[in-house]
Amino acid sequence: MSVLDTIVKAYDIRGTVGDQLDTEVAHALGVGVAALVRDAEPVTTGIIVGRDMRPSGVELAAAFCDGVQAMGLDVVDIGLASTDLVYFASGRMSMPAVVFTASHNPAQYNGMKMCLSQARPVGLDSGLDRVRDVAAEVMAGRGPSPVAVRGSLSTATMLNPFVEHVLSFVDQSALRPMKVVADTANGMGGLVVPAVFERLEMIDLEVMYGELDGTFPNHPADPLQPANQRDLRARVVAGGFDVGLAFDGDADRVFIVDETGAGLSGSTTTAILAAAVLRDHPGATVLHNLICSRSVPETITAHGGVPIRTRVGHSFIKAQMASTGAVFGGEHSAHYYFADNFRADSGLIASMMMLGEMSRAGVPLSQLRAGFEHYVASGEINTEVDDPAEVIERVRATFSDFDFDDLDGLTVNAGDWWFNLRPSNTEPLLRLNLEATDAAACEQRVAQVLAIICD
Repeated sequence: MSVLDTIVKAYDIRGTVGDQLDTEVAHALGVGVAALVRDAEPVTTGIIVGRDMRPSGVELAAAFCDGVQAMGLDVVDIGLASTDLVYFASGRMSMPAVVFTASHNPAQYNGMKMCLSQARPVGLDSGLDRVRDVAAEVMAGRGPSPVAVRGSLSTATMLNPFVEHVLSFVDQSALRPMKVVADTANGMGGLVVPAVFERLEMIDLEVMYGELDGTFPNHPADPLQPANQRDLRARVVAGGFDVGLAFDGDADRVFIVDETGAGLSGSTTTAILAAAVLRDHPGATVLHNLICSRSVPETITAHGGVPIRTRVGHSFIKAQMASTGAVFGGEHSAHYYFADNFRADSGLIASMMMLGEMSRAGVPLSQLRAGFEHYVASGEINTEVDDPAEVIERVRATFSDFDFDDLDGLTVNAGDWWFNLRPSNTEPLLRLNLEATDAAACEQRVAQVLAIICD
């Protein structure tokens, strides 16, 4: 398997700097992205490029831009940016965009996320394969020749327009006074979070680990792991904060912590935000990925909306938002998508809406969340197996008397409990998510399914 086969994933590009991703590879990827843009958007003349705070980002982005310019496309460099800021820039400027980031991955990684104009998603089945193949030709010395007229390089600042856009999702006049603490994990939230919150007169913000530092000196920028929320949860309680916000490295995801220091799952946040969206858009369609809690579709239905299940992954959700006209979508992994945000995800917009919901409810977040949590989930349990497909078939045969579907892996609906089992895109792993009516039943059913997987 080539380096490019290794680093080009289902939804993005990600690899270790030096041995997998260097300036030569970045230059080749620039040529590949230019080729995709020429194919997909023949009238487009340029590409937006941003980067996160990882030390390798400067030289990788420069090499990438050189590849793009060599193919005659202009580059608009917006500098340091969160991923949701880059998506916004793509929508506002109607240009394709690339952000150099490895999101929550450790410091030795970097990578790229890409979208076409209007923040339209690009995945392996919608353009990244073309980028990979052209880049491979370049690496082999058989790539397209540079054009006669090289593309230009200019700079633009999009932070202020982005701040205005984010603030449009909350009625500032309806916000009640609140104390908020945000752990930005030395990631790009350290740039964008204070810029938004300084405009909210009723909100007292404290930022933890706000310095931009791609070596992540305090803890990994992966709030999906409870250990990385430990400092935030302790600070919420010690400081008497109303809510805590945990952002990942590129700040497109946010996990919420209530005033007791207890974290909300991505499903609970999705349900709360869905109810809010449906007040403004009665009868609208709302998407949720298939590992979200049953509470999510039940909430959507109870508030007059139309729930639709999707596969896991942002490119699938964004494409289905476009085809169904959905106004909002949520993933259990804490990605939240908004039709009025070019169907892109944004942790900051989700944070604004949560503050609005807390103000509207007039009760502590621990009370607000209770109305949206009716089941007990296992969390994602990864098991290494030799043959994921064979194991899934064995599990399917065991539960063949129940309703099941193959939308993304195997989902079995067993009445008062359910589970999804799906393979990893990159490793010989099976990922199990299971939900039941109470903790004892959840534990029992997890043991039952794992016994079959490990048999």
